[in-house]
Amino acid sequence: MAWQVLSGRPEAEPAGFASQTGESSDEAVEEGGEIVVDVAGKVQRPGVVTLPAGSRVHEAIDAAGGLAGEVDTTSLNLARRLVDGEQILVGVAPVAPAGGGGGGAATGAGAVNLNQADLAALDELPGVGPVTAQAIIDWRADNGPFRSVDDLLEVSGIGEATLAKLRDLVTV
Repeated sequence: MAWQVLSGRPEAEPAGFASQTGESSDEAVEEGGEIVVDVAGKVQRPGVVTLPAGSRVHEAIDAAGGLAGEVDTTSLNLARRLVDGEQILVGVAPVAPAGGGGGGAATGAGAVNLNQADLAALDELPGVGPVTAQAIIDWRADNGPFRSVDDLLEVSGIGEATLAKLRDLVTV
């Protein structure tokens, strides 16, 4: 705060605000003022939409024509700020990447999706109790979807040893 006073730079956001990418909204606006996101799944017009920087998930769904029928959106944080280039999956499970891991039921079918799992599902994982499960959910709410399993290292309470236990049991 003191550096802002000394530099003459006004405080643009409430304390603690940062976008999903770690930039302030001022930086996002300076980069063009718009973001582009892919809205897929159970919406009227799935596809790529362009929105003002700082837009939220519910605005992206609206830009895609709204929900297509009755869709359970409880796994989505509709108030989360969007990040340029992200994909929002509405009412569908993510598709596993092609060529992902050599096979079988061990990787994929029974894996817990870090971007959709609730507290109970995360709590069942080895090395994850209710506090760490909540930390995973909080990280997801604050930072947007996990882009890789390695993002778990950014969650308070998860280190290399826990990540090693979870690597084959979770997916994004």
